[in-house]
Amino acid sequence: MKLPAPRGTLSAAVIDALNGTAATLPPTAEPDDDEDLQLSLFVCYELAYRSWDGVDDAWEWDLDLLRVRAELERRFEAGVRSLAGPPEPVDPESVPSGLMEIVATDDGPPLSKYLRGRATHEQFREFVTHRSIYQLREADPHTWAIPRLSGRAKAALIEVQLDEYGGGVTDRMHQELFKKTMSWFGLDLTYGAYVESVPAATLAVNNLMSLFGLHRANRGALLGHLAAYEMTSSLPNRAYANGLRRLGGDPDATAFYDEHVEADAVHEQIAAHDLCGTFARSQPELAGQVLYGARCALALDNRWAGEVLNAWAAGHSSLRD
Repeated sequence: MKLPAPRGTLSAAVIDALNGTAATLPPTAEPDDDEDLQLSLFVCYELAYRSWDGVDDAWEWDLDLLRVRAELERRFEAGVRSLAGPPEPVDPESVPSGLMEIVATDDGPPLSKYLRGRATHEQFREFVTHRSIYQLREADPHTWAIPRLSGRAKAALIEVQLDEYGGGVTDRMHQELFKKTMSWFGLDLTYGAYVESVPAATLAVNNLMSLFGLHRANRGALLGHLAAYEMTSSLPNRAYANGLRRLGGDPDATAFYDEHVEADAVHEQIAAHDLCGTFARSQPELAGQVLYGARCALALDNRWAGEVLNAWAAGHSSLRD
């Protein structure tokens, strides 16, 4: 994946350092705005995934870059907490019901309803473009939690992830199924091809998963994040599939969404009870962190969905120029 164009002073400094055109990183990580912050953080995080073309692997653990990343993470999480509220102690036994309440009371923007019944071909294509940043590495951020768990919680996470990775069959991997949807829209299937096209809100949704996944201290929040995704997936994915069929989408185009309608209906119970419930009982001091992760996931997704719908309502693209 090619390094993207910068969106401000800090992202320019980080990108220049990685491509070898700058000798040092700035002494303080002060982004110009949220676009600059989110891109800088995304560029840093990608070093732990598939990295960037021509960038030395040693940068993943470069102490100076980790210092910059840590400062960005503090700024980012402060913003997330202002949206979702801080983690609070809870009764471990209440975690499954707490997750269900968070999901039941979520009143985010009706993006799935719009895509099902009103979106144009171009708007749906934009939606798929946004989601490609996550879907082409779906499950990867949550897999970081596997070596940090034990017992039933670990087995439950592996059960969910095994489905995400197609049970070991390449063509059934959800990442690969999503490529079929992208192909139907004529999109570039290259991993990370649209990083430059998506705004800060889209990058923030992805950065949150990396923030939780790359830090063992956030393992409870990462499980809550995954549970929120699994518990709010079936109905929207049915809407997406029906919206695509309305636009003439063939079975290949809808396969990704149809698969999630079935799989996530099962995953919902596993995630709430076997994964998060078991984890909370085994580590009660982190029970509140699980609910915090779920709130954060929905808060950032809702902010992103709102921005997309507002752009369309104003008659312009939700992607960057």
